[in-house]
Amino acid sequence: MSNLGKQPILIPEGVEVIHKDTKTLVKGKLGELNHVFDPLTNIEVKDNTVVVTRISNEKRNKELHGLTRVLIANMIEGVSTGYQKVLNLVGVGYTADASKGNFIIINVGYSYPI
Repeated sequence: MSNLGKQPILIPEGVEVIHKDTKTLVKGKLGELNHVFDPLTNIEVKDNTVVVTRISNEKRNKELHGLTRVLIANMIEGVSTGYQKVLNLVGVGYTADASKGNFIIINVGYSYPI
């Protein structure tokens, strides 16, 4: 069994996980996400945990086992705390401007815009 796939996923407070047939819905304070998973994996929601198991030890099932567990864990993280990536610019001559809404302008290599 996959080392990662056999670990249960804890559901934090304020997050609701609903699994029916092959569709999983995750609701939280930052929104809701849904995904249709392959029927070769079993997803069980018990109390405040989600457990993913596989039907058999065939190669395809082994491939999907860990993937399914990680996708559900990422969905739970996304609706509860969200995602954030920190960008560090280290060096001389690199400038960045994030004042244009959702865009970041990075000038590298030239002292003037091209």
